[in-house]
Amino acid sequence: MFCTPFSRCAPLVAPLVQTLRPRPLSAVLSSPKNIVAYRLYRGIPQRRLQYQRFGAGGPNFWQRWAGRSTFYYEVAAVGGVGGALYVYNLETVPVSGRRRFNCISPATEEATAKQFFEEIMQEYQDQILSQWDPRTRRVQRVLDRLIPASGLTGENWEVHVIDSPERNAFVIPGGKVFVFSGILPICQNEDGIAAVLGHEIAHNVAHHSAERMSQSFVLLALVQIAAFFYGVPASFGSLISEIAFSRPGSRMQEAEADYIGLMMMAQSCYNPEAAVGLWERMAMAERGGPPQFLSTHPSNYNRQQKIKEWLPEAMEKLEMSDCHGVSAYADDFKRAFSQIR
Repeated sequence: MFCTPFSRCAPLVAPLVQTLRPRPLSAVLSSPKNIVAYRLYRGIPQRRLQYQRFGAGGPNFWQRWAGRSTFYYEVAAVGGVGGALYVYNLETVPVSGRRRFNCISPATEEATAKQFFEEIMQEYQDQILSQWDPRTRRVQRVLDRLIPASGLTGENWEVHVIDSPERNAFVIPGGKVFVFSGILPICQNEDGIAAVLGHEIAHNVAHHSAERMSQSFVLLALVQIAAFFYGVPASFGSLISEIAFSRPGSRMQEAEADYIGLMMMAQSCYNPEAAVGLWERMAMAERGGPPQFLSTHPSNYNRQQKIKEWLPEAMEKLEMSDCHGVSAYADDFKRAFSQIR
């Protein structure tokens, strides 16, 4: 479905892939089955990569390479290319300061998100509320206060509230906000909405979708290496990489988005303590579920505990944002307006 070339890392990865003799790189990049779809948020199924096993027959790897002096040189070359690729694409996540590997450019990320946006609009076109609906206007009002603190003021922001009982929300790169009406009662007020939107906008601030695409590309190469060198079934390798790398990475990104979103809502003069109440209510509404190690998200309880740890820092940011002064001006305006009436 997503066929945009990975412009930054493809030139470096191509020699590695050709050395290991998997499917041609063009086929890997163009096949919808080998591209991780843009499925970041709860309630949107994430497509798993489908790997093609290498054909059986012929001498095994060690027999073919036994006695060849070039073996170690070629292994070193592959490792060198992989290491250079990794180091070249290391970067720092804004706000949290975490170092991570990302070989997907912002332009590629946005192009992928644009296609996903069109699919979402087509799927929910009959359920999207009017821009004049009170629920849409409420979400828009909160978003307008959060955007200046996000550093993403240059994006073309749009709010779409979907009339559905689903308790979910997500923000697509490029500024496209989707909120399901079912989550609004959980939010209760604008502070709760700010906690939800802050978390979802934080995924864009940190470019988590690009990071996931980068990781999936590396995991694909590792699974194929394991299949080629050691004969590990691709389906088994895919399962192991999902449990050992993909899901823990997703939980780490969710926690990071909680932190960035908390700082963002504090800077925008929303009460950070509302985030704790939000996840308490979410835990009551979503009882049960798989163990955390099998989930793409941290448990609601663990999210509450981490947010409580971050609250002193968030409250300090709230004080530094001079929110009390802003509130005083707002109170003066309300008093003056009431006198005029």
